[in-house]
Amino acid sequence: MSAESRTGLTALLTPEESVLALIDHQPFQFANLHSHEPTMVVNNVVGLAKAAKVFDVPTVLTTVLEERGGLLIQGVRDVFPEQKPIDRTFINTWQDERVVDAVKATGRRKLIIAGLWTEICVAMPALQAAGEGFEVFVVTDASGGVSAEAHDMAVQRMVQAGVVPITWLAVMGEWQRDWAREKTVPGVAEVQAQHGGASGVAFAWETQLLAGSAADAS
Repeated sequence: MSAESRTGLTALLTPEESVLALIDHQPFQFANLHSHEPTMVVNNVVGLAKAAKVFDVPTVLTTVLEERGGLLIQGVRDVFPEQKPIDRTFINTWQDERVVDAVKATGRRKLIIAGLWTEICVAMPALQAAGEGFEVFVVTDASGGVSAEAHDMAVQRMVQAGVVPITWLAVMGEWQRDWAREKTVPGVAEVQAQHGGASGVAFAWETQLLAGSAADAS
């Protein structure tokens, strides 16, 4: 990513320019996930997947050795029920031509990646894709490694290569950008309520208060 593309309005994500790759959120990888609390990563990647669906962002799903490592987690499969994940043997997703072709077929150059583990199955494709001219964003809280150090070192390495670290709510916020974008507001509100943690709880409370005020007024 050039220095010019890291600043200014064009540095922010838009739905029209984005393509999302969700890599290896499978039981085997979750079994040795120690950089984050695993249920938080599940929550965050499902929230990210739902946000992509709200904004019609093309999403590539991929697994590695599915027969032995397990199916992609149910929450992500439920968001894309008609889509079969690309099952690989390559550790580096970007060496599988089917994945690369699926990304390139979208014609989009802002590649957003989340996966397990950060230091291997995220870092490898992120570094390679960045070297091939993609603007790469890694969703750090929808990814995770075998230790906090492994995750952090991977993020540092990717940042040095020009990859942008970002969190899943920040991705959704940049896609929405303007509350006048009314078409996607209901979907964003639903995702936030379901997966936004304390923000979701506060939103539900605010909705309850507004409903009570409306009832009182009538």
